[in-house]
Amino acid sequence: MEKTETQAKTCASWIEKASRIVLLSGAGLSTAAGIPDFRGPEGLYRRAGVDNPEALFDIERFDRDPSLFYRFHREFLRLFERITPTFTHRFFAALEARGAMEAVVTQNIDGLHQAAGSKKVLEIHGGIGSNHCRRCGASFTLDSLRTLMAAEEIPHCRCGGVIKPDVVFFGEAVRELEACQRATVEADLLVVAGSSLVVTPAAFLPSLCQGKIVVVNRGDFSERYLPRRRIDLFAEEDIDAFFHRVDDGLNLVAPLH
Repeated sequence: MEKTETQAKTCASWIEKASRIVLLSGAGLSTAAGIPDFRGPEGLYRRAGVDNPEALFDIERFDRDPSLFYRFHREFLRLFERITPTFTHRFFAALEARGAMEAVVTQNIDGLHQAAGSKKVLEIHGGIGSNHCRRCGASFTLDSLRTLMAAEEIPHCRCGGVIKPDVVFFGEAVRELEACQRATVEADLLVVAGSSLVVTPAAFLPSLCQGKIVVVNRGDFSERYLPRRRIDLFAEEDIDAFFHRVDDGLNLVAPLH
């Protein structure tokens, strides 16, 4: 506990001095919000009857037959209705409001950073908040997609094309990679939260940072792209608990009513 308190105070002091903070968030932040691991025994893959997750997010498979994906997506959106941003989501939104954030780079597709109030969000794997027709390119909000999904198994545009969430599938280019790289290069403090740094290209990003690097992650962590010697502070604990302690000295996050 003493080590954790010291780490939290150190992190808080670095945050106070920094002016170009970048958060790189991974799946651990989503699971903290209540989104279960897709692959677990009670995960969404099992609930949706998905035996081959790779096929689920394969763009060629989607274009041939989007029914597998939409079976999964219905389960995901049903679960998502009960999910709210965590304290950590709100902490970094408050930091942005103070003018200290360069960007939030997230590997997550859930839109919880935006729901917490963050505006400088770079979704490297895309997100569920926006959707497009595969034929004509027309855009649809999440609410519009929900309405169409209530009317038909596979939602279609007026032109007859299938609508697809703006989530990056296998066979598609990752989004906003140059902006993610630029933000990381310019960061004077990079915080990696809830990411094991296994999935590329997001795993490459920390190596571009010239400032301090803080990693908060309880669980598996790969040093393949970011050796421990390059990390200035590594906190192996619950993400929300850690940032609650960080905020004890900063008082950035307003209590929920």
